[in-house]
Amino acid sequence: MSLQITPDLIIADQELVESFVRASGPGGQNVNKVSSAVQLRFDARRSPALSDAVAARLLRLAGSRASKEGVILIAAERFRDQARNREDARARLVALIHKALQEPKPRRATRPTKASREKRLEGKAHRGEVKASRRERPQDYGDITRQRFLYGAMYSGSDYVNALRLRSKFTADFH
Repeated sequence: MSLQITPDLIIADQELVESFVRASGPGGQNVNKVSSAVQLRFDARRSPALSDAVAARLLRLAGSRASKEGVILIAAERFRDQARNREDARARLVALIHKALQEPKPRRATRPTKASREKRLEGKAHRGEVKASRRERPQDYGDITRQRFLYGAMYSGSDYVNALRLRSKFTADFH
């Protein structure tokens, strides 16, 4: 039973190697006795059905499931019975090959629009203003600091020590 990917692309059974192993997961005592998990191997690099470009994309899409030799290993152990795991492994291989058959659209380099550049610069300026407003400057110890202090603003760490110094200075001015 060969594997039909598209009407034009068929992978022969001789290219697929299936091995059955014991699975983990659902199955109860059956898991310990029956080899229901399927390991499907497909040599993408040496397959006559695939072009070199498709095979290269397929290996890149397979990621860690592909070996250095170009063999893709798909392990299926989702189901309790061997037949369904076998179908699952084959379906996953078909989906992976379908994805590899789609040629990626080449990216055309474009320049950012004037509006997007201005928006970016406005955002950077605004962010700089926000950060600058957080900085403590010695020249800011004027009426604003006095009001914050007299009306109970919270201070922490070294700000608390400075606040105590200011408090004694300012309260002396008011009394």
